[in-house]
Amino acid sequence: MKIATIISFIGIITMSFVLNTSPSEDIVKAFKASNTSEISSYFDNLIDEIKNVSKNQAAVILKSFYSDNKITGFELTSQREAGTTMYIAGKITSKVKNYNITILLKNKEGKYVITSIRING
Repeated sequence: MKIATIISFIGIITMSFVLNTSPSEDIVKAFKASNTSEISSYFDNLIDEIKNVSKNQAAVILKSFYSDNKITGFELTSQREAGTTMYIAGKITSKVKNYNITILLKNKEGKYVITSIRING
């Protein structure tokens, strides 16, 4: 009986760690894998409200940037959360050049969505 209880407890603890991955972890994994489709799935309906870029346009632009620049990876340099806003900063790596990236996420209806991406070379 004790063994069954211990095994159940370990299972519950393990599941809680698996289920509690933050949205930033998933987004960072997508950037590290250079998976533009996965990254785009986190886009809000409108990216960069100043330039009025739609979710679909932003996905095409990001995919083109990754392809044209032969992006190979991502390194997280900073991350912080303030209220319903989250910032992720990092470096995108390619065979030729590295780029700084800043990602702004906002919590909308209980889900974090990417509302802005800035890439500087």
